[in-house]
Amino acid sequence: MKKEFQIGKHHIGGDGPCFLVAEMSGNHLKDYGRAVEIVHAAKEAGADAVKLQTYTADSLSIDCDNEYFQIHGGLWDGMTEYKLYEEASTPWEWQPKLKELAESLGMECFSSPFDARSVDFMGECGMPAYKVASYEINDIPLIRRIAARHRPVIFATGVARAEDIERALRVCEEEGNEEVMLLKCVSAYPTPYEECNLAMLPTLARTYDCLAGLSDHTMGSVVPVGAVALGAKMVEKHLTLRRADGGPDGAFSMEPEEFKEMADHIRILEKAIGRSEYALTERQEQERQGSRSLFVVQDVRAGEVFTPENVRSIRPGCGLHTMYYEEVLGKKAAENISRGTPLAWHMIRDAHMPE
Repeated sequence: MKKEFQIGKHHIGGDGPCFLVAEMSGNHLKDYGRAVEIVHAAKEAGADAVKLQTYTADSLSIDCDNEYFQIHGGLWDGMTEYKLYEEASTPWEWQPKLKELAESLGMECFSSPFDARSVDFMGECGMPAYKVASYEINDIPLIRRIAARHRPVIFATGVARAEDIERALRVCEEEGNEEVMLLKCVSAYPTPYEECNLAMLPTLARTYDCLAGLSDHTMGSVVPVGAVALGAKMVEKHLTLRRADGGPDGAFSMEPEEFKEMADHIRILEKAIGRSEYALTERQEQERQGSRSLFVVQDVRAGEVFTPENVRSIRPGCGLHTMYYEEVLGKKAAENISRGTPLAWHMIRDAHMPE
């Protein structure tokens, strides 16, 4: 799989910054004006992209209230699958307009499709990437149709077994699509911190030889910032205007100020992470002049022997390296040397400068 690719105008992977995605989901509350506000809030908060979900209740479930379709426990306790999806779905006629708005603000806009018709609709809209929700990672016909579009495919792995991931990636390879990312994800809303298992993130990247990121449903920004430290190349968080406004996803979504704090912390962390190879920075090379070296600490006359009393290892680092201390002791001065002079090879009689 490719370790670098483009999503729209944004470079993903390599030495590029983490791709920060604001998931709108159902936080628009069926109000187009609110959806527009969320897009603007995402931009002001530092997001690189806004993500939508492209489905209808009928593409995900059927209107049936028997035991198989009842939701028990959690935020949506007592609802049926169909009613939840009806409430949370984003009207399709909004999506091209929201994409155009996001792009005018310098962001990307893409979505999660849930059936063949939504895949084709996203293609008609020119969306630059497809995200496969974790509950759809075992839908092979859907994945094949997405992969065949030859746009980046982002898989959430919340409920995926290893064989689900392997099968999904194999389908992408069969369709000649190597622009794939796996997102560490826990399908619990909100996610308890002890269930995050962030240590799995670099394992995903290593095991499947692809980019890895995080789709996060915890409260706050500690987990996503930690994920970036572990190599996440994408972080996705739900964004709402105010949690108090309600909605299916409101309770575990970030408010704009929180998203901005997360984005700022991630950008600071990226600067601090720097490069992986061991090398001093230009500033550190300058600071190295403050390290220790050999100095003449008493006046020494030509022909006088160097001793522990007149040569010492002290700061700063202007003289010979301290590794030559034993070699210098017992040799004679080639010239008069004043106290406080950094020792150099030409000051030492019969000295052989190392090559």
